[in-house]
Amino acid sequence: MVKGKFLNTLFAGLLIFGLQTANSEAAEQTVTKNGEYVSIAINGDNFTGHARMESLFGPHEGSATYAAYVTFEPGARTNWHIHPKGQALIVTNGTGYVQEWGKEPVLIQPGDVVWCPAGIKHWHGATSKNAMTHLAISEKSDKDVVWLEPVGDNDYPME
Repeated sequence: MVKGKFLNTLFAGLLIFGLQTANSEAAEQTVTKNGEYVSIAINGDNFTGHARMESLFGPHEGSATYAAYVTFEPGARTNWHIHPKGQALIVTNGTGYVQEWGKEPVLIQPGDVVWCPAGIKHWHGATSKNAMTHLAISEKSDKDVVWLEPVGDNDYPME
């Protein structure tokens, strides 16, 4: 039920954005071919393990939405963090986990859609034995993502 409402809202938003763009004289359609995305390693202060991000698009005039593929190698995961405007994750490959603070981890697989509302402390990443890629869709905000502590061994499921 929640997944259906989210997808309906997402598609309605995309349709409205498309109509607004179509009616704008200055707007031009942009096509980025597969393999042309900017790919960067994102290992560091906010991640455990190895991950990379391929930025698909950033905010454009009339839309604050941006998206990226994020690939986590086995065992890689984000730190606990909070998004100021929420985030959608669509798993495209592999298996992983998401966990909301105070709740059990949830296994995610290709085709699964995760909506994390604004202000919810959570993490996401690959399982200990399998890589995972998801499409992350967020909205630009005047506030930054709040990055918190690493996910401890007690919270990360070991297979």
